[in-house]
Amino acid sequence: MDNIVDEVEQRANIALSNQLEMLTFYLSDDQLYGINVFKIIEVLECPSKVTKMPNSHFAVKGTINFRGKSIAVIDLSEALEMAPVDYKNTISYVIVCEYNDLVNGFLINSPNTLINRSWEDVKSPSAVISRTACLTALAYTDDGKTIQLLDIEKILSEVIGLDKDLSDNFKDAIETEAKEINFKDYHLLIVDDSKSARVMLQSVVDQLGVTYTLFDSAITAFQLLEDFSNGDVPITERFAMIISDIEMPGMDGFTFTRKIKGNPKLSGLYIILHSSMSNQSNILKAKQVGANDFLPKFRPDEIAGKILDRIRSIASK
Repeated sequence: MDNIVDEVEQRANIALSNQLEMLTFYLSDDQLYGINVFKIIEVLECPSKVTKMPNSHFAVKGTINFRGKSIAVIDLSEALEMAPVDYKNTISYVIVCEYNDLVNGFLINSPNTLINRSWEDVKSPSAVISRTACLTALAYTDDGKTIQLLDIEKILSEVIGLDKDLSDNFKDAIETEAKEINFKDYHLLIVDDSKSARVMLQSVVDQLGVTYTLFDSAITAFQLLEDFSNGDVPITERFAMIISDIEMPGMDGFTFTRKIKGNPKLSGLYIILHSSMSNQSNILKAKQVGANDFLPKFRPDEIAGKILDRIRSIASK
């Protein structure tokens, strides 16, 4: 167990190069699952004391003390409508993760091992499983076993709730801006493989009234950009901004950004990387690959503010 924790900490410092470093683990169905180590703070044995939380979702087992702070523990098995982990009578574990500056614990049966896969070898589950499931990608072990990568953002949105609506103050500001700027004239390209993240982004841009094109694959989005770059209209006039996730099967957001900024016909595009991996390390990596900005996920007012700033900048020219 100590070796796994040490290895997580070491691998979390490895710079991404279209690579996914994942911790694999088991839930109550004995299937193999995976989670990006860049989101992991620590893996620990589930404490004997888990304090119940009134009026919480059934998958929230309660809170534990983690480094002097109280954090919620979510049973991933139960969140996926499987048999709950029997943490009271068996040894089980908690993966402590940070998503969008929020720290939560995910209860699992047992950790397995750490593996490294190219995002090119990580497949979208769309042709294999319903898009409504809490599954964002599939990978494989060296001996061919399937690793299911969970859509943790979707799970969090269902278990604890995540904002997708703009505040009333922001809505008022939009109405004022709309008197001078026609938001429909500005086109955004949005790329994210997480259904819950796409729903939030769609909600924000719909409330703004901005035109947008939505993709769940950076590979498909990059092909579109290359095609448009050969047209008569400059690509920077076609798209006011690109908002891209980082973790995506096939091509991650860092590679997507590098390829855009490395192409003279596309390099002028304005890119925001939008991720639940909101630690300083990934913010720095976003700058290193040429992204114009970085935003944590599920902050509607902040993402709307960045879109408005960009539109104002273009409109003032």
